[in-house]
Parts: sequence; C-alpha cells; structure tokens
Amino acid sequence: MTNDERWMQYALKLAEHAEQQGEVPVGAVIVQNDLVIAEGWNQPISTHDATAHAEIVALRKAGYTLSNYRLPDTTLYVTLEPCVMCIGALVHARVSRVVYAATEPRTGAVESAFQLCEDNQHNHRLEITGGVLADESGEMLKRFFKRRRDDKKQLKAETQKS
Repeated sequence: MTNDERWMQYALKLAEHAEQQGEVPVGAVIVQNDLVIAEGWNQPISTHDATAHAEIVALRKAGYTLSNYRLPDTTLYVTLEPCVMCIGALVHARVSRVVYAATEPRTGAVESAFQLCEDNQHNHRLEITGGVLADESGEMLKRFFKRRRDDKKQLKAETQKS
C-alpha cells in the first residue's frame, strides 16, 4: 500500500462519518511530514453553511493548528475531486499537493467540469494526483445517492397512500 492510499483510506473513514450524519460522504485530511494536521468531512447540511465542504473544514482547522492561513509543505487528501470554491481556497492557502479519489463530473474543478489548476493566472501551482482509491470512493457516493433516491421514492409512495 502506498502512502497516498494509506492517507486516502483515512479520508474515506471521514467520509463515512459524514454519511452517518446525513451529509454527502466526502472526507478530507491535511498531512504535513507524514502527520495529520487537520481533518474534515462534509457538513453543509448540519451547519447550514454552503462553504462547509470537507476541504474547507480541514483548511480552517489546519490554519488554526499551524497559526497561519498559509499551509506550505502540506498535502490534502480528499475523497472527491474539489469544486471551484475549494480549489480557490487551496490555492490561497498555498497547499503544496492535492490528492483526490473520485472525479466529480458536474462540479469538479481539477479535470472534470473545469480545469482551474491549469490556469496560469494563479501565483501558486498545486501538484495534483487524482484517482487514488477512486473505486472505493465512487461506490460510497453511488450507494449514498441511491439510498437517498430510494428514500424519496418511498416517502412519495407513502404520501400518496395517505
């Protein structure tokens, strides 16, 4: 098992925690010198905060831990390709490297819907590695959304019977 796979497994456990709280299962961990600096999981529903993506939660905690909003020499591991907001925050935080699992065809800002990391306008470049444990993350997300759709169908059926 590679170091990237080990840390992504950690992030997948955080995604499971998000799922248990009724959130979309996305987890993130920030590592520096092979030590956890901060972690986060999706929390927009429970916190009523559209910015509470796993990456942003982890960035906030890392800034607090290191007493600095700049996070050079860190790696963020996240179970889903970051969105536009998260890529912007990662660039501003000067995170060195981003490793993600599954792609996000609708809103992914690394390779899917947008390719923001290729933009030469940024004064900081992120090193990107995608696809680490993508199947595991993708399956978790598929199960979550299937369960959510099934629950909606069941609720609709029960409502129509009443």
